Amino acid sequence: MTLSCIIIEDEPLAAEKLKGFIHRSPYLDLKESFRSSLEGLKYMKEHPVDLVFLDIQMDAMTGIELLESLTQKPLVILTTAYEQYALKGYELQVSDYLLKPFDFTRFLKSVDKVYEELTWRRQTKDAPNNSIFVKTEYRIEKVLIDTILYVEGMSDYLRIHTTEGKQIMCLQNFASFEGVLPESNFVRVHRSYLIAIDKINSIERSIIKIGEMRIPIGKTYQEKFFELLGKKGLL
Repeated sequence: MTLSCIIIEDEPLAAEKLKGFIHRSPYLDLKESFRSSLEGLKYMKEHPVDLVFLDIQMDAMTGIELLESLTQKPLVILTTAYEQYALKGYELQVSDYLLKPFDFTRFLKSVDKVYEELTWRRQTKDAPNNSIFVKTEYRIEKVLIDTILYVEGMSDYLRIHTTEGKQIMCLQNFASFEGVLPESNFVRVHRSYLIAIDKINSIERSIIKIGEMRIPIGKTYQEKFFELLGKKGLL
């Protein structure tokens, strides 16, 4: 499998270094390189790609602003000299964070992570519509979508809570997990929680109750959550 990718990087030397690393990677196919985030954004709207190497500090539109503007996000590896953006990258569900200057070994580790994630996504899409497969520590486990109550972020893991009382720890991140669940019924409501709308028992102010679990609605996610409820005729 080959991953199509682009570079959005306004530093010529950094862009050339990335190009060299990409050409040395047998499963990366570089489509374009852009010095402007706006040009990169325009290209992605017309030519979907698997992966974007994205700088953060750029004129006109920062890498963070670009990510926030996308409705359909490709897999993203942030490249930056500023470590303070790591938390923001986590909130935006990027696949990895390369801190400049990075070497080829660190680059390959990041790309391997993305390759595994995209492979899992494609395998999951080929599964029956009523189920997904998740990577646990020792195996790949089938989970029926209708049994999922909510998904809880646990540092580098996710914990899936089901109607059967099972708690499944898996190695996916929220970005990859959201990519394989039906958007009509699953929504992120907090940095640490993704829920099944049809499993909600009640909503009181900024708290969702599913069974005995009380799940907070984060300010960042409120608008999208209530907008989705409205579209489903639940408000």
